[in-house]
Amino acid sequence: MPSVRTTRNRTSATSSSNAVRTSASHRQKSGRVVSGQKTLKSTAIRVAQEEEARQHADRLQSMSRRQRRELQQLQDIPDLNFGDDDFEDDVLHGRAAAQISHEGDAFASEAQADAQLYEEIRQDHRKRYPDTRKRRNRTQFQVDGFAPQLERMADTYLEWSLEISMQDGLASTYSLPEGTRVQGTRKVVVVDIFAASREDLHFTVGDAFESCSCVRQGWIPSSPTTPTAVITIRALEIFRVARLRCPRLGVQAFVRALCDIHGVAPRAWLSTQFSVAFDIYLAVRAIVDRRVQVALGRQTPNWRLKNACPACLYRLDGEPTLKIPIMVTCDGNNSLSRTDLCEKSEVDDSGAWIGGASKARYDDRVAAGDYYISREEVNKWAKDSGGDVMKSFAAEGLEDEHDGACRERWQNMKESVTSRAYGMYDETGIFLCLCRHGFVMVVEDMVKSGELSKYALSVVAHLLKVLGKLAVGYDIGCLLDKLVKAHPELSALAEEKGFKALVGAFHGHGHNRLCGVDYLMTYVEGVGLEALEGCESFFSKSNALASTTRHASRFHRQQAITTYLKHTDTFDTYSGLVSLLSSKYRRALEVKSTYQTLREAMRDLGVRSRDEFERWREKERAHLRTLSKEPAQETLEMEYYQKLVNLREAEENASAILSAPPPPVPAEANADYAEGVKTTRRLEAQRRHALELHGRALKAVHDLEIRLAVPRRWTPEDAEWRAAATLVSHRRYQRALDNLQGLIIARMFELGKCNMSGTGYKLRKHIAKALQARSKAVKTAIERYNEAARAMQPPKPTLEWEEVVEYAFLADFDLLREGREDIRGELWAQPAGRAAMDQHYKLLRADEEIQRLDVEIRRLVTHMRDEERFLSREEGRLREEGKATLAHQVRLLRDERGRFTERHTSQLAKLASTPGFTGNITPGVSISRERHELVVRDGDADMPPPPAPPPEFETPPNGNDDDGDDDSEDEDSALAEVFLNIVRISQDSGTGSAENNG
Repeated sequence: MPSVRTTRNRTSATSSSNAVRTSASHRQKSGRVVSGQKTLKSTAIRVAQEEEARQHADRLQSMSRRQRRELQQLQDIPDLNFGDDDFEDDVLHGRAAAQISHEGDAFASEAQADAQLYEEIRQDHRKRYPDTRKRRNRTQFQVDGFAPQLERMADTYLEWSLEISMQDGLASTYSLPEGTRVQGTRKVVVVDIFAASREDLHFTVGDAFESCSCVRQGWIPSSPTTPTAVITIRALEIFRVARLRCPRLGVQAFVRALCDIHGVAPRAWLSTQFSVAFDIYLAVRAIVDRRVQVALGRQTPNWRLKNACPACLYRLDGEPTLKIPIMVTCDGNNSLSRTDLCEKSEVDDSGAWIGGASKARYDDRVAAGDYYISREEVNKWAKDSGGDVMKSFAAEGLEDEHDGACRERWQNMKESVTSRAYGMYDETGIFLCLCRHGFVMVVEDMVKSGELSKYALSVVAHLLKVLGKLAVGYDIGCLLDKLVKAHPELSALAEEKGFKALVGAFHGHGHNRLCGVDYLMTYVEGVGLEALEGCESFFSKSNALASTTRHASRFHRQQAITTYLKHTDTFDTYSGLVSLLSSKYRRALEVKSTYQTLREAMRDLGVRSRDEFERWREKERAHLRTLSKEPAQETLEMEYYQKLVNLREAEENASAILSAPPPPVPAEANADYAEGVKTTRRLEAQRRHALELHGRALKAVHDLEIRLAVPRRWTPEDAEWRAAATLVSHRRYQRALDNLQGLIIARMFELGKCNMSGTGYKLRKHIAKALQARSKAVKTAIERYNEAARAMQPPKPTLEWEEVVEYAFLADFDLLREGREDIRGELWAQPAGRAAMDQHYKLLRADEEIQRLDVEIRRLVTHMRDEERFLSREEGRLREEGKATLAHQVRLLRDERGRFTERHTSQLAKLASTPGFTGNITPGVSISRERHELVVRDGDADMPPPPAPPPEFETPPNGNDDDGDDDSEDEDSALAEVFLNIVRISQDSGTGSAENNG
């Protein structure tokens, strides 16, 4: 029975009160007894409620925020309905008291009183409003919640970083310092590398936010308010460094690895919490980096760009002037594209993708750093803003005769190709600019397009404004040069600052030969042996980022790219800078060692002076210009000849049709009349067509006779007719040869790619099938070429399939080309002459390369010395000013670069002992006084005098024998020690007195 079940589950206080009530009802029914029973009952209930309240408070203290929210939902007061089972359930669980009589029924008066009490509580209960927030905006809500806390979190992070540096670093375990005033404590879940546990979060006096208390204990919260789960900075730092070394590592993979280490199943929500904490950790580090830059006086705009590469930009007093001070290379890459999160896309009538409405969550964060050129700045150079002037070349007379050939070979020169992009992507890739040593200058996002010209123009404009005179290597440098000259604003800036567009060494051979003579690196004075092809090798490493950024948000993609670029500059490019300079120097020395070979080749060719090679190049350029476009007079004559041939054919056709006999008359009178009418109409149509074709051909002949001023129409017996026929057959021969040449070049490139290491199996099979199809096309082209060659007077030599497939180099086939004049007797057109001329230009570029490397090596040596001295001095100044936390960060920055100093000095000492080395590895004096003068920021003190140059030291003697063998390890160590002593002496002298700070 319900009453029995209820009685068994009552509390002790309720049981005693009911027992009193039951015995009293048996004795008497008077109001006085009932009143006493009620008093006893209320006293017992009050005691029980107080005890229950204390227990409930203890339970709430030990619960998480989510558990308290669930309990609150369970405790919502339901609608009173004594006929339902909800009231019985409340009674069974002790949430309501059952007022029953000895007969098992509730007292009517008490039931009404309880109902009235419950109704009053319901009315006074806090009203629950519906949650109108949208999940799409939760990211921005979270960002807004953390925004006012980041600066204070950075303050705490600086203190925490200094504290652990005095212990065991990241391996340190937090312990509450003695004397710390704790305002409160709460349990949170702490996720570390090897375990996850519930630990006490101490709220100390002075912490403005709970997040600051978390950072003080070495944790990063995953929620801006009342976090229940935190991630240790140790775990976040391991993920940050591991991801920079292996960009394919994503948050989800790392979190799953943590779950495997902890021995638990993967937690779906832990990836989101870890991602939030990682973003906050990077934001705090960015604030700390900005504060360090401000403390060092390096917060000026474009400071990083002006100091990106010490070898390119750290100029010294008294150094030789380079013809091209700075060389950079730029290129686009579509691997780092990002899928646009939007509704279902559709395809319009033209075949283009039309994206639906965006489903991306709003996030106004911007990636830290100044690597990126903003989209707004890039769009200033767009076609609609006057930046894309490709179509105006022909109108302004800027299009050269070789532009068409180059445009056919390079897809990014075709506006119809670069303006299209897959609709599923928002950012279709990046446009990167590097210096010649591989340091990142700037980067841009290519947005919903291919490699438009606005990206290159914006890079050139930005670098010219910040850095001044420079040369830019680009795979379509010939077009870039004309774009800059055609733009009114940029052309004036380029002329003022000094600008030169180049074609990279690798891409240059894919251009038209006439274009290569002007823009190829080999022939440009001042570039040295630099190939300006660093973007390709950079992309081969950065492509690993694609797997983790393809479906990321816009902010997370830029954040991943920016952090990767910064890490690459610091730990890859800078660490290998001396190795790169040494390899370039040794290569230049190898080229210079071939000078005697050139002298022997000149003697065999009968060339007396190397100036002759310059004249050969001018002859080649002049000859190529004659081949690039047919003369206008010859073109008209060939067209007139062709029209005369067409006129003679039209006359013969019309004469044959007009002189044809009429159709025979049917012999029988009842012949098919309809068939006769049909035949007659067909003949009349043929006569009319023949006369119309003859009239058109005659009109075209009349027009050309007026343009050529021909006094008498040519006939096959005239000399002009025969000369024009020869030109037409020669053009047909040249075009057949051009077609065959293009197919051979494509076959060579495909063979090279097929045999290249790193080509996958599927791609290799695809290329093999393409080669089979290409082979058939080559055979057909050979047949057409042979046919055109036999038609020549005199006949030209024919080609065989076995002969053509043996060509391994482009130059082999290029020499088969014949122009209007026979150049086979020219020395510059012969293989031996070509090799000698190429060697001459390589020797010129090698001398320029050595001169540039001598300057760059000393710049690097001086930069290492000055940077170490400057950071040491600033660290001491900050400590004296009581800014120990910032001083510690400066120390970390000093150690970041200083860890490579020993390796650099050892390699430089070894390079200095190489025969032929003409540089100087002693530090010089930089033009910029920033690193070697005391920075006065308040303006109330006089600047110290200019630094005196350090004493000159002789270059260590060469230790190599004539046969070029390397030095022993002992000699290398000794040379490295000598160089370190030189640097140490200069540092000691600089720190000893203010006048020697240089």
